[in-house]
Amino acid sequence: MPELPEVETVRRGLAPAMEGRRIARARQMRPDLRRPFPPDFELRVSGTRVLRLRRRGKCLLLDLDSGQTLLIHLGMSGRMLIEDAAPGAFHHQRAAPRRHDHVVFEMEHGARIAFNDARRFGAMDLLPTDRAESLPPLAGLGPEPLDDSFDAAALRARLAGRRTPIKTALMDQRVVAGLGNIYASEALWRAGIAPSRPAGRIGAARLERLTQAIRDTLREAIAAGGSSLRDHRQANGELGYFQHAFAVYGREGLPCLRPGCAGTIRRTVQGGRSSFHCPACQR
Repeated sequence: MPELPEVETVRRGLAPAMEGRRIARARQMRPDLRRPFPPDFELRVSGTRVLRLRRRGKCLLLDLDSGQTLLIHLGMSGRMLIEDAAPGAFHHQRAAPRRHDHVVFEMEHGARIAFNDARRFGAMDLLPTDRAESLPPLAGLGPEPLDDSFDAAALRARLAGRRTPIKTALMDQRVVAGLGNIYASEALWRAGIAPSRPAGRIGAARLERLTQAIRDTLREAIAAGGSSLRDHRQANGELGYFQHAFAVYGREGLPCLRPGCAGTIRRTVQGGRSSFHCPACQR
């Protein structure tokens, strides 16, 4: 599932084609994705202007001038692809709708943005903008890890009393918004913390290292366009490249990349998900 860097990469790619622009027409190709579309979806979105395009956790949020916010969750395989956009490098010749193009936004300036989702695990909803943060699925989300408010003290407060492994805790969206399996593994390696260590028993110095490692990992991943393991594409259709910089994720049996470490990357299973770490330097 796309994590924060992939969703943020998509947001940045869409912004020139959508932010401040009017959606001339929204076309819905099927009645549902993971769940049904809101009633009168096409009518309520068509003709509105996108005042702001933002991200919260793993969700894209389009604040519309109608007082509604269009929430888009990419699910496992969702993509937002731009065609015929004037700005920058996002220009593509218009083609017939592709298979799995389930929603198409035709913009007033001629761009067409298609939501393509082969597995249909994505979702779209319309929320009142003034209450969006207090409604599911945004209610209860933890702090944004790239915000100034996210520091060791904030993380310590979220982890207090937790006996669950730190890797599992980091993937809990109530602890940190947007962090998932890949980047939790990578950040823990950078911080030298074993993924199995109890979350509530990590000292202050280690938490300082961990919060900085989370920030650094996410920023580098965004700069690389995210990680393309199976389905992720940027808004211009290109792959992300951060998978080539993985230190532990997917590297089972390979040597640890930390200078001076002679360890070998090990894969375990935590919460039903593959977890990768170096048992020699992550304690």
